[in-house]
Amino acid sequence: MRIVLLCLLLVLAKASWADVPAARVNGVEIGVTRLERYFSEYLSAQGRALTSIRNPGLYKRLRDQALDELIDKELLWQEARRQGIAISDAQVSAHVGEVEAAFGSPAIFERRLAQAGFDRAQYTEYTRQDMAAQQVYAQLSAVDTPSQAEVEAFYAANRERLQGAQNQSDNPSVIREQGLVLARAALIATREADARRSVRQRLRDAANVEVAD
Repeated sequence: MRIVLLCLLLVLAKASWADVPAARVNGVEIGVTRLERYFSEYLSAQGRALTSIRNPGLYKRLRDQALDELIDKELLWQEARRQGIAISDAQVSAHVGEVEAAFGSPAIFERRLAQAGFDRAQYTEYTRQDMAAQQVYAQLSAVDTPSQAEVEAFYAANRERLQGAQNQSDNPSVIREQGLVLARAALIATREADARRSVRQRLRDAANVEVAD
């Protein structure tokens, strides 16, 4: 969470930037300036540099993916408000404190806030919104714990792949036990990923999203 907030601090400016809209989400604008700063961090997370992208088609595809992420963030925040999710002052203060501590100096933290277009009060409110959005995302994408029968069926269907990730052992019972542990984790991860995609799609389907040409 600290890393995520740190990245957001470095690349996002406040939503009220007065610039050309890259998209509108239920009437709320996502400005081009906000997108370009987020795009830079999006590329960095993938180990890419903006100057290394020579193919216009690849540039557009990656930029569109970054915009999709920002649209999803806005939709989640709007859903959090609709559900009345509230993050306490104590929770927000703790998270902001972690981010400030990660910079090692209050002066550096304040300077980075200014570079990102925030003052402390604005960043505190942004943090509250982001935490609410993450909370509603977790709630909407929660999945049930798989049964033992489901885990065993998943293990049987993916045995070769799972065994490749196991520690080597000559004991068949140990191999199976390790495989079932890996199968449970992989099945939960698969279901969670599917649930997150489903949540984002449901929010998109119910929203009015306009993307600039």
